[in-house]
Amino acid sequence: MKSIYIIILFCIQLYTLYAQDVPKLDDFGRISLNPYVSEQAKLPSEAKAQLEIKLKQIASNYGMAGSVINPRFIITANISITTKDILPGPPQQIAQNMDITLFIGDAIENKIFANMVISTSGVGTNENKAFIDAIKQINTKNKKIETFLEEAKTKIIAYYNTQCDFINQQAISLKQQEKFPEAIYMLAQIPEVCKECYFKALNEMTIIYNLKINTEAKSLLKTAKSIWAANPNEQGAQEATSYLMQINPNADCYSDATILLKTINKKLISDEKERLRREEEYEKRQQKIDAENAKTEAELEKQRINAYREVAVEYAKNQPTVVYRNVYRNIYWY
Repeated sequence: MKSIYIIILFCIQLYTLYAQDVPKLDDFGRISLNPYVSEQAKLPSEAKAQLEIKLKQIASNYGMAGSVINPRFIITANISITTKDILPGPPQQIAQNMDITLFIGDAIENKIFANMVISTSGVGTNENKAFIDAIKQINTKNKKIETFLEEAKTKIIAYYNTQCDFINQQAISLKQQEKFPEAIYMLAQIPEVCKECYFKALNEMTIIYNLKINTEAKSLLKTAKSIWAANPNEQGAQEATSYLMQINPNADCYSDATILLKTINKKLISDEKERLRREEEYEKRQQKIDAENAKTEAELEKQRINAYREVAVEYAKNQPTVVYRNVYRNIYWY
């Protein structure tokens, strides 16, 4: 009985696979800054956490919030105590004046793009609370901070513009090795504000993406055909369909996959019809299948350009964040 609905299952799962929202998809195509405070800053853990939150707020206020998708560029800080006083109690308190130096740079190349100093002060019953109080005083919408971010943004754009050909060549090299997700991931990090480089990368991503889905589709279709030829029954149909439903609808051999699916479905319907021996029920079920197919085909038209970035998202999610943390540990710009 379940065999008749295989084609419906195929379409529904295929739509789910290619039309679902991917978390943080919009992180691609923009410049992002990742907040980071070095262990060498020698801050109490609570104060360090508060400083990272403040750095994240600064980046977020200007649409540059970071993501593990592109951890290359960081915003970091160091704190220097200028004066420290003990205030009599009760309770006794510590008053600290301090300079907080903000840095934005390239963590991979260990290069500073911009820096600025913010003078602030804090009071607390211990050093940790005094640090936290001082950090909270930072106005994240300060005009100087905006200028600081714009300076860094300009240099990041210049980085991509000067490295554009090199990035494309690296991606082409990865493509030739059939490392398609990695190649797309590399190109997808180029921000949209770098117009010429962005569109050049987009053209290359189209080529690589098509190669990826066609290479994968051919392999999946070949496997499905072998399974169905060996087991032309309900069990074989289910196994073959599990491969067919992974084929991207934009792949060149998608029509062949559809033909095979119809062949499988026709055979199963024939078997089911033989068992049921009830033409009316068969017709009703076939009409339901046709209606569901028409509805699903309409939905499958929606996804296109975000499919490129979905590949890069998946690749980024599988990268061990500890690698970048190890890189960050070498960042100490003060």
